[in-house]
Amino acid sequence: MVVAAAMLTQIAENMAFDLERVRQIAERVAGSSGLEVVELEVRGGGKHRMLRVFIDRPGAAPAANRPDGVTHEDCSNFSREFGTIIDVEDAVPGGSYVLEVSSPGLDRKLTKAADFERFRGHRVKLTTREPVNDNRHFEGKLENFENEKLQLDLSAAKKKKPGAHNEAATKVEIDFANVEKANLVPEI
Repeated sequence: MVVAAAMLTQIAENMAFDLERVRQIAERVAGSSGLEVVELEVRGGGKHRMLRVFIDRPGAAPAANRPDGVTHEDCSNFSREFGTIIDVEDAVPGGSYVLEVSSPGLDRKLTKAADFERFRGHRVKLTTREPVNDNRHFEGKLENFENEKLQLDLSAAKKKKPGAHNEAATKVEIDFANVEKANLVPEI
């Protein structure tokens, strides 16, 4: 029994991989094409592993209040080059996996300070770790991001909801370190 448990542990360690190493490879490949890695995630296990990479074009000028994104061709080229490198370098050991490369979508996650700087003027939905004004959930227009603090205009979201009253602008300031989760809100 002890030998079997040790063997299972060794197999599990061999099948695991260094996510930071994979991220470095992804960022190197993305950078060579003028792209950025927004997020990298691993799902499943064994024969059902999936490596997802979300890429975007940094600094793309927002058009019609929507961020420009990557093309299908960008995703295809990145997938081909990145997949070849991680296979050659055996960065994802342990057998088969599925590689999925896509854009972050209209409701993309905001994770880095640069994301909040880039998407000023856009509607965001966020959750804080600690309550701010007795609330942890906010939706509004990202007015400013400065000195690790973001300022939301909550009145923008209230006007979109049916039955909402036209109130004076309600603003809230949130420390970047207090942001647990944030996404863009698509405005179509």
